[in-house]
Amino acid sequence: MIPQLFVGGLLSGAIYALAAMGFVLLWQASRTINFAQGEFIMLPAFGVVLFQEVLKLPFPAAVGLTVLGSMAMGLVVKQFIVQPLLRRDILAIVIATLGIALFARNFIIVFWTADPVFYPSIFSTKPWRWREVVVSPEDLWVLGLVSLLILLVQMLIRHTKMGWAMQAIAQNREVARVVGINVSRTMAQVYLLNGLMMGLAAVMIAPIYFVQYNLGISLGLKAFYSAVIGGFNQVKGALFGGFLVGLLETFGAAYISTAYRDAFALVVLIGVLLLKPEGIFGIREE
Repeated sequence: MIPQLFVGGLLSGAIYALAAMGFVLLWQASRTINFAQGEFIMLPAFGVVLFQEVLKLPFPAAVGLTVLGSMAMGLVVKQFIVQPLLRRDILAIVIATLGIALFARNFIIVFWTADPVFYPSIFSTKPWRWREVVVSPEDLWVLGLVSLLILLVQMLIRHTKMGWAMQAIAQNREVARVVGINVSRTMAQVYLLNGLMMGLAAVMIAPIYFVQYNLGISLGLKAFYSAVIGGFNQVKGALFGGFLVGLLETFGAAYISTAYRDAFALVVLIGVLLLKPEGIFGIREE
């Protein structure tokens, strides 16, 4: 029972961790919070359905177009919404991204459907049994691919000029600009990277979740909880928070009540905010 729940919690947590990483990267590079992060997954999920199931494009082409569209969406949001609002209070960006999220959901309802859309499995769903654990190849592929993507992003942050520029901007944007770092370009790269991650996440979760207009609400909120719990200014905090939220939901629903599945992470979130507001791995900022 416990190993099975653990695997299920890791699968959910991997998606939350990936989306939470996007929150942290955007905060570090631009001091912005994107409350449309869930819709950055929902829209590409509809995109892959459009390209493959409606337009009948080959799977590689559908994935490529979906990811490119997601990256373009991130760049457009940065250039035409976030950039003009950077000099204002962060509340302006919060309200703007909330508006984007609302617009995206209503756009899908009006121009497509309010009903769930089925997307066929990419990998085999025939269950594998190993002792008490029953998993499908699809679950393992998703967990493995998300983990690989997280590892690649970590390597990019630690071992590339772009990653070093992001870290410098996170520490002090003005000093980074003085030493020659192009802050605007680095911000654009981060929004492109976030779009890439969310686009790939959408492709991987589309067969697992029904693709629907409100898909992003739950994913976005849980990713935000994960980032706050782990530490909003630390990528490792986002990873820890994502997997923790996934495990809390799974074990809480199994041993306490499914009715309160979404409440367990909130309880931990409130506790962290009271005891360590910067997050478990976060660094206190002035």
